[in-house]
Amino acid sequence: MAKGKKITYTQQGYQKLLEELKYRRGELREKIKNDIAVARSFGDLSENAEYDEARNEQTKNETRIKELEEQLENAVIMDEATADNDVISLGSTAKLLYVDTNTEITYSLVGSNEADPLEGKISDQSPVGAGLIGMRSGEEKDIETPAGTLKIRVLEVTRS
Repeated sequence: MAKGKKITYTQQGYQKLLEELKYRRGELREKIKNDIAVARSFGDLSENAEYDEARNEQTKNETRIKELEEQLENAVIMDEATADNDVISLGSTAKLLYVDTNTEITYSLVGSNEADPLEGKISDQSPVGAGLIGMRSGEEKDIETPAGTLKIRVLEVTRS
């Protein structure tokens, strides 16, 4: 992530980052430290796979801590109190109809770092997410995606 680039988060997404950072700084750091100590007790470090693995985990954890700190430093939390609940925006949940296939799906629109399509959370930067912004219940729109054009009708808009 570019230094200083502001990323918008929902309150829930920001809280999730804080919780992960707390876990990694505390509980996980302590576990890795203990794993390293146990592996050291096995003797010769030059041929100690457990020691190498624990050190690799330590490096991964410290790298992720730095990423989280930077994300939090550059976070902008969306003010959901001022959002129009009838219009799709960051923090909205939209029940949609894919018109061509007559398939209903529900998505929550979240910041790019919070996206998890398997949980129904799509980024406001994705083709579908960006296309949905500003739409209201009952509106229909063709949205261009890498897989082709999707005709989408908004059935319902709520706040997450």
